[in-house]
Amino acid sequence: MSKVEDFLTAAEEQDIINAIRDAEKNTSGEIRVHIERDNEIDAFDRAMEVFHYLKMDNTKQQNGVLIYVAVNAKTFVIYGDKGINDVVPANFWDSTKDIMQAHFKANRFKQGLIEGILKAGTELETHFPWLHGNTNELSNEISKG
Repeated sequence: MSKVEDFLTAAEEQDIINAIRDAEKNTSGEIRVHIERDNEIDAFDRAMEVFHYLKMDNTKQQNGVLIYVAVNAKTFVIYGDKGINDVVPANFWDSTKDIMQAHFKANRFKQGLIEGILKAGTELETHFPWLHGNTNELSNEISKG
């Protein structure tokens, strides 16, 4: 698998977008998925660039979560902004990554992304519940690079 377009089918992408909507339903938090073919720099550094490019660092409560995937490099990063990162349990991101990685190793990419999204959404809901007047600050669409 070498092309971003081949990583997920259109139906799988829609399932992931639906998972993002479900995960964000009861929280002011924001979750985005970004998929690209390869990363020419360190995956974490690239995830930080994408986080900024997608304006995820502009959420009111600093509660954006990015799931960044580099298909050819077979790597991914889960990055939570300061607001969410400061309140999650110490092992939260590692345990989420482990769940996703188990699915990815079995070529269940859609399921891995959905489980990571839903787990992040549950944690966001715990710390940043939806309040009357909250709006969806960022697109739920999968971005591609």
